[in-house]
Amino acid sequence: MSATSPAGPSASTVAAIREKARLLSAYSMLSTTAAGSGHPTSCMSAAELAAGVFFYAMKFDPKNPNSPNGDRFVLSKGHAAPLLYAALAEAGVFPVSRIMTLRQFSSELEGHPTPRIPGVDAATGSLGQGLSVGVGLALGARLDKSPTRVYVMMGDGEMAEGQVWEAAEFAGHYKIENLTVLADVNALGQSEPTMYQHDMEIYRRKFEAEGFAAEVIDGHDVAAVLTALDRAKATKGRPQAIIARTIKGHGASFAAGKNGWHGKPFSKDQLAEALKEIGVAPNIPADPGKSYARTSLPEPPDFPAPAAPDYEEGKQLATREAYGYALKRLGAVNPHIVAMSGDVKNSTFSEIFGDAYPDRFFQGYIAEQNIVSAGVGLAARGKVPFLDSFACFLSRAYDQVRMAAISRANINLCGSHCGISIGEDGPSQMALEDIAAFRAVHSSTVLYPSDAVSTERLTETMARRSGINYLRTSRPKTPILYKLEEKFPVPGFKVLRQSPQDRVTVIGAGVTLHESLKAAEQLKAAGTAIRVIDLYCVKPLDGKALAEQIGATGGRLVTVEDHWPEGGIGEAVITALAQAGVAPSRFRLLAVTRMPHSGKPDELLDAFGISARDIAAAVREIS
Repeated sequence: MSATSPAGPSASTVAAIREKARLLSAYSMLSTTAAGSGHPTSCMSAAELAAGVFFYAMKFDPKNPNSPNGDRFVLSKGHAAPLLYAALAEAGVFPVSRIMTLRQFSSELEGHPTPRIPGVDAATGSLGQGLSVGVGLALGARLDKSPTRVYVMMGDGEMAEGQVWEAAEFAGHYKIENLTVLADVNALGQSEPTMYQHDMEIYRRKFEAEGFAAEVIDGHDVAAVLTALDRAKATKGRPQAIIARTIKGHGASFAAGKNGWHGKPFSKDQLAEALKEIGVAPNIPADPGKSYARTSLPEPPDFPAPAAPDYEEGKQLATREAYGYALKRLGAVNPHIVAMSGDVKNSTFSEIFGDAYPDRFFQGYIAEQNIVSAGVGLAARGKVPFLDSFACFLSRAYDQVRMAAISRANINLCGSHCGISIGEDGPSQMALEDIAAFRAVHSSTVLYPSDAVSTERLTETMARRSGINYLRTSRPKTPILYKLEEKFPVPGFKVLRQSPQDRVTVIGAGVTLHESLKAAEQLKAAGTAIRVIDLYCVKPLDGKALAEQIGATGGRLVTVEDHWPEGGIGEAVITALAQAGVAPSRFRLLAVTRMPHSGKPDELLDAFGISARDIAAAVREIS
């Protein structure tokens, strides 16, 4: 907020920032004591760092704290939320009185930050994710040719997380020069001292090894903090790390540098003693109770319809390949789309988009956690991120997806090579849990196309939908089922075979839909008609509409999926029917129930109970 000079910060500037730091520390203690819970000592170690960023280095408009033209601050050590709230209040985003509502049910100031709070772009608190979010924010600013800088405050405890170093290597590789890390090295974790404690050179060497301009400072020396922030701004061609040696509980002698104070507010007597020591005892008025929560969060930007798919009738194409073509068509009409791949772009076919729009494609390498959290940062900048990997490997980033939902982020994930139908690669590469995992995520949409046309249309749908969107694509080539102009509303399904004589409704998706169609032909030859449904949208489900179709076949139902039975299509359908107040009269839920192994796709489908032969047998059992 203040200008710098070549000679460095003036004595008056240093004194002013030191006073701000004392206030932030005091506010953190006061609010946590009032709440009866929280992490005051974790705030006190970083007060000078936060004051330096907010009141010296950042371009920040308190009337528009999430402005794309302003700098951004990510508190990766989210348990120090009272410090962030104190800084936002002191900057004028909301009244200082509001900090005294910390952790109250009626307050937006939760125990850890979420984007309900003005000035916050992502939920933090699941440690180790903030630097990746910052990477996404900084990349988004670079794509916008914006001078925005991103500051990420991290704790030393969370720097044991592998994701931190995934993000650091990514930032160094892409020379993200508008990214500054502030590492609060207070040497104490939750239960004991941190791994390296105050061996500052280890942290410096680690950041330098990843391509950062890194320096070690005394984090309680305000002049050193401001000078380091000036140097970071002046650094070109690489990200920066300011590694600050700090004391947890700094300013309160009874807690400073002592183990056992993590997550413990001060008693009223301890608070009075600490405020006396730091020399600040602000009188905070009662809060009037007005909410300052953000009432709206960014929605995906609108865009014209892309060119229609141009596939030849009768052509066979894997849905994973159609995903790449869909991205390319979307990229032509939506400049906000950005894609990132976990070193599988030639298997997920996102390389088709990357070849067409190299400035909007990033190789994320084998670092799925960083990819997902970077997508959250990109989305906060107004981008429409598409992130891909093999579906099984996205399980490594499940917590990041969970936190993306808490962040109210709009991100799109494509998981390819699902199920046993991948064939010879074996069970380590077979996603058999992913439908269950993504169904369980709040705000998620789970899409499972069965041909190239539906893949293209559903990929476009993802670009228009908010929340967490997951597209499950398959390895084998499959026939095109739909005309190019077909629409795929969400929720929705397609009835591909039906007649008044249908005895059973069979529901499949992906490769099992094609097996269901084969079974329909086999059964037809034997005189039995079945209804076949393509459940391209697994979540949300229209249980009432499904119930009507199943009711037309006497309530008899077979579901078949290339997935474990737990949490998959079968359970999704039964739950949707129950919610609609309907129960099937007889049913069979076909799924993979034994640990699979390598083999040819057709061999595996048959051996593990989800082939056309198994579907026909299930129909005969209940019809």
